Amino acid sequence: MSLTERLEAYLSRVWSTPVTVSDLSRIPGGASRETYRFSAVADGQTHPLILRRDPPGSLIETDRNLEYLAFASFHACLPVPKRPFFIMERVEGGAAASPFTVVPYGEHARTIGEQFFRILGTIAAADPTTLPLAKAAERPAPEDCWRIALDHWTKVIEDDQQHPQPIVWAAIRALRRRPPPPAQAVRVVHGDYRTGNFLHDGAGKILAILDWEMVHLGDPLEDLGWAMDPLWGHFEADKVGGMLPRDEALALWREVSGLEVDETALAWWSLFNAVKGQAIWTSAAKEYRDGGFKDPVLAISGWYTARRHDQILAEMLLRLEGLS
Repeated sequence: MSLTERLEAYLSRVWSTPVTVSDLSRIPGGASRETYRFSAVADGQTHPLILRRDPPGSLIETDRNLEYLAFASFHACLPVPKRPFFIMERVEGGAAASPFTVVPYGEHARTIGEQFFRILGTIAAADPTTLPLAKAAERPAPEDCWRIALDHWTKVIEDDQQHPQPIVWAAIRALRRRPPPPAQAVRVVHGDYRTGNFLHDGAGKILAILDWEMVHLGDPLEDLGWAMDPLWGHFEADKVGGMLPRDEALALWREVSGLEVDETALAWWSLFNAVKGQAIWTSAAKEYRDGGFKDPVLAISGWYTARRHDQILAEMLLRLEGLS
């Protein structure tokens, strides 16, 4: 049975009415999920939809159920696609920025940046015990958030590295020598909240927050550090994400989340996030080399982004050791 036929059978059963699927096509990119667009016609009405499913090989091993529950948790208060099962509504007219694009938001950078950090603050403000996500996500103790996160990504590097990575391992040793304070609150962590993972309409409005596959409960400073990583800065050193000055971004996040920013803790999570990035690029290179996933995005991730994060890690380590 073809994928189109399987979708028709599934949606007909769920909606209790005959459904016809048309225009099914794969959306390029995305290394941890296969994403398809299609239209479903039922009772004379056309529904533009998105399908997310696991690929034969994946850049990161994640739980699709958690991703689904993240949508269920935030669809009422954040711009995320609504979802019948793990088929989601298709958000039309949106664009996502490539990390290689200079000034991707043009004159709307400030407006989009304000929304971006307010939305991140909204995620950090949510009490996870009241959300559908609590059904499946493990809740760590505040003092264990950093160790669980670092152990996970260290193992990914151990399993997938193909050559010595001295800068990454120096950073891992530094992170273990200087652990951060316990999380001030255990909250929802998107896991990949950054430029390029949201759709905007080109006129200053964010339409949807995407790519929740790494969602978990942990220290909300993890998301903040990842969102501010220089890799996503679009070559603008004075603006986080190529959108806002750092102090303005932090002020917005504090205002909406109701949390404080401990600069020592944020520095730890920033260094950690560069290590996490390197773990992802390491897996990308291995997956592409081994032939499990032939999308060119993996080759680029295993080469350019890995070299860039090595540079970022080296600069952070020099500052940490007081050598720059």
